[in-house]
Amino acid sequence: MFVARQEMEPPQVEALLGKFSELVTSLGGTVACQEYCGLRNLAYKIRNNRKGHYCLLHVEVSHQVLKEMERRMRLSEDVLRFMSVSVDAFDEGPCPLTVVRREKEEESEDLKAQSKGKEEGEKISEEVLHE
Repeated sequence: MFVARQEMEPPQVEALLGKFSELVTSLGGTVACQEYCGLRNLAYKIRNNRKGHYCLLHVEVSHQVLKEMERRMRLSEDVLRFMSVSVDAFDEGPCPLTVVRREKEEESEDLKAQSKGKEEGEKISEEVLHE
């Protein structure tokens, strides 16, 4: 997982994610999954950034390939932080960060639809009163 600068646009972040995926495949590793988890608040400021774009890569690589990927992330000015975790097997399904983001988006869409329905109902009742 890595966190990219907040000033970047989502397409730029996904290009950076693709760049690291290509690096892994070119060095002999495999990418099982890559996910853009969205722009999220950071717990504390990192290089004057209060937010960051979270990205997740599920990769199967040797130790040397992982070291090279981490070295390039460290050199990249766009990457604020990164973390590598070794697991026995990847979880099936989307990243929990992505699931939470989707749920929040759905809730906000529901709230917008409800408020829009209330506004339309108020307009109709005002028109009835004026007639």
